[in-house]
Amino acid sequence: MLRTILFFFIALLFSLTIFSQSLMTPEKLWEVQRVSVLGISEDQSVIVYSVGTPDRTANKINKKYFTLNLTTHQVNEIISPNDFLKDDKISSDAKYKLISEEVKMQPVYGKEFYPDLDQSNVQRYDDIPYRHWDSWETGDYNHVFIAEIAHPENKIDLMKDKMFDTPILPFGGDEDYIWHPDGDKVLYVTRAFSGKPTSTSTNTDLFLYDLNTKITKNLTEENKGYDLQPSYNNKGVLAYLQMKRDGYEADKQDLILFDGNQKINLTATFDGIHVESFKWSEDGNVLYFISPVNGTMQLYSVMVELPVSKTKKKSKLPKMKLYDVKQITSGDFDVNHIIGNVGDKIYVTRQDFNHANEIFDVKGTSGEMKQISHVNDAFYNAIKPVQSERRWVTTKDNQQLMSWVVYPPDFDSNKKYPTLLYCQGGPQSPLTQFYSFRWNFQLMASEGYIVIAPNRRGMPGHGTKWNEDISKDWGGKETQDLLDAIDDFSKEPYVDKDRLGAIGASFGGFSVYYLAGNHQKRFKTFIAHAGIFDFRSMYGTTEELFFENWEKGGPYWDMNNAVAQKSFSHSPSNFVQNWDTPILIIQGAKDFRVPESQAMQAFQAARLRDIKARYLIFQNENHWILKPQNALFWQREFYKWLKETL
Repeated sequence: MLRTILFFFIALLFSLTIFSQSLMTPEKLWEVQRVSVLGISEDQSVIVYSVGTPDRTANKINKKYFTLNLTTHQVNEIISPNDFLKDDKISSDAKYKLISEEVKMQPVYGKEFYPDLDQSNVQRYDDIPYRHWDSWETGDYNHVFIAEIAHPENKIDLMKDKMFDTPILPFGGDEDYIWHPDGDKVLYVTRAFSGKPTSTSTNTDLFLYDLNTKITKNLTEENKGYDLQPSYNNKGVLAYLQMKRDGYEADKQDLILFDGNQKINLTATFDGIHVESFKWSEDGNVLYFISPVNGTMQLYSVMVELPVSKTKKKSKLPKMKLYDVKQITSGDFDVNHIIGNVGDKIYVTRQDFNHANEIFDVKGTSGEMKQISHVNDAFYNAIKPVQSERRWVTTKDNQQLMSWVVYPPDFDSNKKYPTLLYCQGGPQSPLTQFYSFRWNFQLMASEGYIVIAPNRRGMPGHGTKWNEDISKDWGGKETQDLLDAIDDFSKEPYVDKDRLGAIGASFGGFSVYYLAGNHQKRFKTFIAHAGIFDFRSMYGTTEELFFENWEKGGPYWDMNNAVAQKSFSHSPSNFVQNWDTPILIIQGAKDFRVPESQAMQAFQAARLRDIKARYLIFQNENHWILKPQNALFWQREFYKWLKETL
């Protein structure tokens, strides 16, 4: 009898929990707290992390800092993370510190040319680039300095008289300049050139400065593409990421090992591996890394058991065949940050369509994962989850295409649902189990829409050829992939074929613009954020021309370049005469990668053709929308538009 009563109350509690769950909304999404890990403490007893809480009223993200005990999992709030973390910018002998500071190298402003014109408001440029990402060039360059800790005014500029940057913004950070474990050398990442080549080349190199000899050496001069994210193990062996081809920002990214004499590409023979990030094990014998696979991001390892080379005659690195790459984790989730390891446990952050980042431990032998931070558990327990599944379709050219399908909570296959085709950006970025605070699939599905998100041509995680098949073919196979996916899915009885929408940002915004002129009445509405509308004006105003040259095959004025001419013929602006569908256009005014003129042209074209359109211009945002009130406005207008038009 007692057992029966107990079961009854458990069932009642479970039913009340389910009943009390509510749907995700834009407002609730901006209540989710954001976990960001800073590292493992020097004594390896705690993980130090921050929790960002959106403050809608103050229009900012408030941060607090915590420690998570790795043995008891107890959480304590702390004031300063620096009390627990080793300052890796201080040399091993504690005499010097690495810093990055801006150095004025060129005049730009009117008063710098003519001091008597101190009220002038003008900038002068003699070469490109004149702006980058979301900032105008000011003539200042980020240089790395070695400063004496006892006398910080005594410092050495490692890039003296060079118009080079370290870090290279906006994506570079303090990981771009590091100490050698011996404390007598500094390694930094830079482009060893300035001016126009920085707009047309992706070539970055690793430079090693020796404090004793005062000599700087380029360690990667032979490689003409990216060399990034250098990291030494405790034995002085260097690992870093490399792309081989200059101008190709989405080339296969491999993990390189360098002992001072010999370089080994650890992932060259693995076609499906594109290394996103990596970290050395505590003992320096293992490299852990993250790579996309089959629509997810997973944790891998490679054993690197070797001593430090002591001789110039013969490298101590074993042959490549001795290196075995192992996939540690698998499942419908993304491992997106490697914190480090203590003993046989690896600590990572993980997310999926229903959950923002939390901290997990991973058993290196089995891949078993356990959640050890619980910042948002109470929040998500009160939110109805959405279901996702993989769907495969044979494309028009007989390839196998995987899509993620996300269903509304309480999905009923006997009902009909409006459906959104999500077009991924990049163009060569993985479409995985990401948790976005803008393009949030849980929110879209909770608003009553089925979402289908194809891993179309250009997605890492499905082999190198699949990833590269998008370049110089915009509007070709990758667009057919999108259409094949939505056409196949529309056969399902629960898909309302009269209420299909296409949405996307960046390259996904291009996809929307292109579909608007080539969809043959499949879609009832479109939403494009930061999309590329006109290829010619994009080529003339974007700041990273290496991207345009690689993806389009060359400039539009090269009439003898058949590849470029074919590419430019696929500009969405060439198909505006076919536009017949409402479109919402969104843009950040400080977006110099895809300048605001792209959105202006698209909006103007739509309205001149008497097509229902709306234009959202965020004056203080770049390629992303980051400020809480702007983000909430974005979300409200996004769903308002769908309700109006779908």
